Amino acid sequence: MAGPKDLDPSSSPRALLGAELRHAREKAGLSQEELGVRLFVSGSFIGQLEAATRRMQPDIARLLDQVLGTGDFFQRNCGAAAKSRYPRYFAQAVEAEADATAIRQYTPSLIPGLLQTPAYARAVTRAYDRTAPEETIDKLVADRMERVRLLDDPTNPLLWFVLDEAALRREAGGRAVMAEALRHIAGLTRRNRVIVQVMPFSAGAHTLMQGALKLMDFEDAPPLIYYEGVGSGQLEDDPATVTHHRLLFELLTASALSPEESLALIEAVAQDYAYEEHP
Repeated sequence: MAGPKDLDPSSSPRALLGAELRHAREKAGLSQEELGVRLFVSGSFIGQLEAATRRMQPDIARLLDQVLGTGDFFQRNCGAAAKSRYPRYFAQAVEAEADATAIRQYTPSLIPGLLQTPAYARAVTRAYDRTAPEETIDKLVADRMERVRLLDDPTNPLLWFVLDEAALRREAGGRAVMAEALRHIAGLTRRNRVIVQVMPFSAGAHTLMQGALKLMDFEDAPPLIYYEGVGSGQLEDDPATVTHHRLLFELLTASALSPEESLALIEAVAQDYAYEEHP
């Protein structure tokens, strides 16, 4: 396993906890795997805490203090590291997303967050909660657009998306919103910032029909997969599980349209929406 990267403790509370955990573990003479055994977690989980790609939870903080003899240091400080603008189930995934060197994602029914426009994000967010105050929707959309800043780097991370054709055909916010959303994806594709494939209806059954999937790779930490449902989400780092789901994603890309065919379809559907809006 690759060693944890050197962190700047002043960069964030999460980075501070990771650096302190590494220091305390090495002082105790334990490897990541040995500490993981004592906490009933994997060595890769400990590596992700140290690399600040995974958030420390209170129950883990309590066990760390017990095993490493650090008093209540981790318990006192994990609260500060846990603060996030995102729901708890999603916050860890967003933090890992920001540190990833490669993200591969399949979405069955909507455009993934990193590819959304503000208007599309607003339509989807409002559909999730039709009774929320407008200021709540404004904040949720702003938080989602903050994630999109990850695209500002022209090359990193590698972003590879497979969109189900249903995500292109399901109108969210109206035809003008969909035309803008699909043209945005086409623009990112033409600028070579993202790889996008479409899983067409004509492909029939495929490997990820049961739900969405996100695979994340890191420079100095083991890979993660993230599953998400309605109001819930889960990160998984079990090597066998990650390997299996990576194969599922690879088989998915083999069944999907090529990037060139996908771009042509996305642009054609965008044109249809635009024409129907302004015949």
